[in-house]
Amino acid sequence: MKKLLVLGMLIYGYTLSAQVAPHKYFIEFTDKNQNPYSLDHPEQFLSERAIQRRLSMGIGYEFNDIPVTPAYILAIQNTGAQILNPTKWLNGTTIYLADTNLINTIKALPFVKSVAKASIAKTGKSESPDKFNIENQLVPVPMPLPSVKNASAYNYGISYDQIHLVNGDLMHQNGFRGQGKVIAQLDAGFYHVPVLPAFDSLRANNQILGHKDFVKNGLPIFDDPTDQHGMWVLSIMGGIIPGYLIGSAPKAGFWLLKTEERSHEYETEEYNWVSGAEFADSVGADIITSSLGYTVFDSTFKDHTCADMDGHTTVCTRGANIAFSKGIVVVISAGNSGNDPSWPCISAPADADFAIACAAVDSNGNRAGFSSLGVDTAGRVKPNVAAMGALTVIQDAGGGISRGSGTSFSAPIIAGMTACLMQARPAFANSSIKKAIERSGNHASVPDSLTGYGIPDFVKAMNITSINSLSESSGLGIYPNPVLSQTTLNFKSGIGGRVTIKFINSLGKTVWAREAIIVAGDNKLIINDISGLKPGVYIVVVDSDFCHARTKMIKQPD
Repeated sequence: MKKLLVLGMLIYGYTLSAQVAPHKYFIEFTDKNQNPYSLDHPEQFLSERAIQRRLSMGIGYEFNDIPVTPAYILAIQNTGAQILNPTKWLNGTTIYLADTNLINTIKALPFVKSVAKASIAKTGKSESPDKFNIENQLVPVPMPLPSVKNASAYNYGISYDQIHLVNGDLMHQNGFRGQGKVIAQLDAGFYHVPVLPAFDSLRANNQILGHKDFVKNGLPIFDDPTDQHGMWVLSIMGGIIPGYLIGSAPKAGFWLLKTEERSHEYETEEYNWVSGAEFADSVGADIITSSLGYTVFDSTFKDHTCADMDGHTTVCTRGANIAFSKGIVVVISAGNSGNDPSWPCISAPADADFAIACAAVDSNGNRAGFSSLGVDTAGRVKPNVAAMGALTVIQDAGGGISRGSGTSFSAPIIAGMTACLMQARPAFANSSIKKAIERSGNHASVPDSLTGYGIPDFVKAMNITSINSLSESSGLGIYPNPVLSQTTLNFKSGIGGRVTIKFINSLGKTVWAREAIIVAGDNKLIINDISGLKPGVYIVVVDSDFCHARTKMIKQPD
């Protein structure tokens, strides 16, 4: 009996040690050799919807589209590591190690480029501040819920202010309610979404397209009562309870992706975020929205600084920029540190160069004091826009209606309205959509570090009917066409700057790319090194944040 007791204690001690002291790492690979996937067959790793989004915007397939080499993942797993979330965009995987001595074995593998510690797993309460502290302070609305719900009735009731402030009610009246658009929400848990009344319409019309858990360390994403944040955010976009709550995109489709570990703050969550964004791309999402922000961690050696919020440094920020490069509009909450002198800046990934970072205002359009401060330097404005994030109407976990505050609640208003705008202007590339939203802001001519370009008017954004109005390239001409070895691109641009010129073949693969500097006004770019291209039809794309134009080119045999 004593031997059994001692053995039991040893097993218990080992288990406890594994719970207290294990580590998570990010393993970066050197290459994608021995890979069964090919850029010539994107259907192997992208849905038809994702492929059509790329083709419609003239976006080719790149090295980072190819999944991580499966043999590398298997070799890492065979060392005894637990594979968490591979990421093709960063070419690596997060892993969990109970025995940290195994890390030297992993480092010695010939295809391992680098190893970065992503967290030190701990038990007990998180040591970093609660990022959802402001959002958790809900104010219940003391009204009985209506006994009959009519999903077709757009009676905004007490949610009118948050929709009307961005002129969303008129968009809805014109029939633009997000139909045909897909929003991927990267968030914490989605408690009771399958049963709460605000989501009756989403369930009845199969608008919840699916869900995926990238954290996988607790209860399923719909079942954890301590993990409600994602549900609140979803209700602002897709919820319908007439007289109380109408979402900003009540007819859109939604993918619900859990990337946030609610009980702790680890850099691993940034890698989760990138994996979630990759998944959103692969299923053909038009919009990624995320009311998450990363600044400091339980493992303080990984803490960010405001200097890191430069638009392209942190892991999740890099992921947001890559998502934009795939044709996705990325909408992120700016953060709630406006009253915190220890963090006088926005958070990642809201800082991403190509993300739409959302500040918070009240129903009168006044900035909420908690809304994070940004920058308004030349060529860089953060946050980008603002929406109602003070006392926003949401579904609560008890089946009633509450008001909540935080930029977590302004971002989904913008994300949902972005779906409506994309529905109204299907020919606009994601760069055009972003620019139209910014240009429609109530102080777009004088952006600042508080609310960026201001509160957007989505009807005004919708009525910007040509890409020329957005100072983008228009009238892209090519001569001669068909071409042999040299041709010339002619176009106008309202803005000067650096652009990328791409030739994309019929499979959607970029086969030729160069950078160039263009000027405001007329541009003539001579292309004289394409004699090696195979004969056929190509899409020629001139692309940047401010410019997106394309035309067809026929390449003749040399």
